[in-house]
Amino acid sequence: MPHDHHDHDDPHSLLPSDPALRVKALETLLTRKGLVDPAALDEIIDTYENRIGPRNGARVVARAWMDPAFHAALMEDATAVVSDMGYYGRQGEHMVAVQNTDAVHNMVVCTLCSCYPWPLLGIPPGWYKSDAYRARAVREPRRVLADFGVTLPEETAVRVWDSTAEVRYLVIPKRPEGTDGMEEAALMDLVSRDSMIGTALAGKP
Repeated sequence: MPHDHHDHDDPHSLLPSDPALRVKALETLLTRKGLVDPAALDEIIDTYENRIGPRNGARVVARAWMDPAFHAALMEDATAVVSDMGYYGRQGEHMVAVQNTDAVHNMVVCTLCSCYPWPLLGIPPGWYKSDAYRARAVREPRRVLADFGVTLPEETAVRVWDSTAEVRYLVIPKRPEGTDGMEEAALMDLVSRDSMIGTALAGKP
């Protein structure tokens, strides 16, 4: 029988199956070819994971939980408030904050593309950009929330906000019980990216 060499012809077959290892292998190959500067790559990753990532949004939420005056200003004009904190720029214009309560749970989708507040939440997750999420979040939001492990009381209404190039939304999750007296840094640890999209609840202390 002839030798089947298709796997050897496919460059992806030389990469490990684990996504993290695949990324590392690609990084190594590109570095060896002089196409990538590892220091510059580390700086980009750090920027989006930590400085432009969900930690920015988590700081906004934690401060809103702690400071009633800040919360009121955020709900009045989120764009101005987050800009004053240094969180502005491309994909971060025209921000609106929406508050989760016992009566209303908010979640965000972009039905036309994948508009997303990068300066506050970092890089959007793959599922946020998927056709399935964009279609189902509008038609059956409770079922989508259930898929994420969120089950709400029947009396809690679900409000879906459609993000666009003109306006982007930040969900302020309900503050968990038992967090009175916690400092900002500790509160930030309870705020996940998904809770600021509305597909998760804030963590418990």
